Amino acid sequence: MIKFFKPAYGCILLLSLVLSGCINNEETSFDVTVFRDGNTTTLSTENSDPKKALLLVSGSENRELEFLLEDFCGKNDTAVTIAYMGSLDIMKILAEGGGGYDGVWPANSMWISLGDTSFKVKHTVSIYQTPVVFGIKKSIADSLGFTAHEVSVTDILAAIQAKKFTFCMTSATQSNSGACAYISFLYAFLGNPEMVKSEDLDDPALQRSVSELLKGINRSSGSSDWLKDLFLSSDYDAMVNYETLIISSNKRLKEEGREPLYAVYPKEGVAMADSPLGYINNGNSEKEALFKKLQEYLLSAPVQLEIQKTGRRTGFIPISKENRKVFNADEGIDINKTLSIVKMPDAAAIEKALELYQEKLKKPSLTFYCLDFSGSMAGPGEAQLKEAVRNLLDQDMARRNLLSAGEKDENVFVLFNEGIRQIISISGNDSKDLLGAYNKVDSAKPGGGTDIYTPIVKCFELMQGYNIQDYISSIIVMSDGESEDYFEEFSGFYKTSGMEVLDVPVFSIMFGEANQTQLDGLAELTRARVFDGKTDLIAAFKNAKGYN
Repeated sequence: MIKFFKPAYGCILLLSLVLSGCINNEETSFDVTVFRDGNTTTLSTENSDPKKALLLVSGSENRELEFLLEDFCGKNDTAVTIAYMGSLDIMKILAEGGGGYDGVWPANSMWISLGDTSFKVKHTVSIYQTPVVFGIKKSIADSLGFTAHEVSVTDILAAIQAKKFTFCMTSATQSNSGACAYISFLYAFLGNPEMVKSEDLDDPALQRSVSELLKGINRSSGSSDWLKDLFLSSDYDAMVNYETLIISSNKRLKEEGREPLYAVYPKEGVAMADSPLGYINNGNSEKEALFKKLQEYLLSAPVQLEIQKTGRRTGFIPISKENRKVFNADEGIDINKTLSIVKMPDAAAIEKALELYQEKLKKPSLTFYCLDFSGSMAGPGEAQLKEAVRNLLDQDMARRNLLSAGEKDENVFVLFNEGIRQIISISGNDSKDLLGAYNKVDSAKPGGGTDIYTPIVKCFELMQGYNIQDYISSIIVMSDGESEDYFEEFSGFYKTSGMEVLDVPVFSIMFGEANQTQLDGLAELTRARVFDGKTDLIAAFKNAKGYN
């Protein structure tokens, strides 16, 4: 039996029905409470010992498997907390010693290999596998002939250049699905080498082909799971994502009477997410024993069958006859098809490839930052805001987070209070120019009231000077206070001015006494999201920027 509750301080809970007949449970099971706060989920029984609980850091794609962890907690009278992060953040946590986590569950083993330089991770085992594929609307795939024969990356590039379709994809420098797709593109355009090497990346023809393909992206994300939700919220042509998320998307699309996606596996090769679960050794034998028990549970035959039901492939047992219907060949998902799997490059090649993506090959970003310089920001808030901007504009600092500016990027800073204070624009990635823009932000002083809508409207006006289709565009609003409530007026403007058609998201960073209801309204209206900067404003800015 699962209990859900909402704490007094207002954390939002997603109340979902779980464990209803999913797992054969003949042993004693304790009641489990499910507590969700932002990107963290805690599952616990009434008498579980917090000192023995497991703290895991995981890729967002594993949210769909929380019901299994709930079952584990109930059967073992224990607690598990899962913090969901992007692949780069997981890699950085490992590089810094593990961050106090007991286990790591990224989408791909390469993030453990790149981050775990102190070799603290052990007992690493793949829990399931899922390839990264193109999910294209069935009608579009039919019109392109993609449902009738094998499809090459060259075929996909030709369709994009002919403007036959566009697609959503996560950032290669922030999310595993984007990184895997990008590496598979490199592999394909290089002619299927045994493995992509650092020196291969200098090929001008390769760079041109990959850059042209990435021009087909119309919306980006720092999270594979959020990308799926974004796709389902609107009417996009296609997305690049995990096979399992294509399967779950199709389930929703068909329930809503909408057109399903057709899964396309480029014949040159696909990258496979192997979902490794590893223990971070902190010398706690009790937690290590509990971790191994969790791992054994997830690898047990009954649970592997449950994992198959979610559209994930399992290597420890074959796909059961009952579960084969989950992998629908009419939607391109044929488990009998032999897939060519791309071999991941070595660490040096991956690092060079990601830097090349960020600074040269990805579709350029057009980012408008609306920065709150009202009087309430004076003091620590002002200092944190300026440090966050420095982390984005100082290229040495930005490179550490794979957020350096691209050669054709455009950044516009709109400083506001109850009106527009100052507008600072910067093109490209010249370090001196970027630091000059930072110095202008750094010299600003807070004062006055707060109006978040006026600067957003100003950003939309400024966009008229750009060809929006040439960029992945977004507005990032940071505010620490409650604005005058002009949401209805803004919503009307957004829908009637043509801005809705441009599909420019308005991401928000919540800080101080910011009104979350107002920010949530902006996110819902523009198909964006709100980042919580109350505990770490700098990290929130980095995460928001990672979405374009």
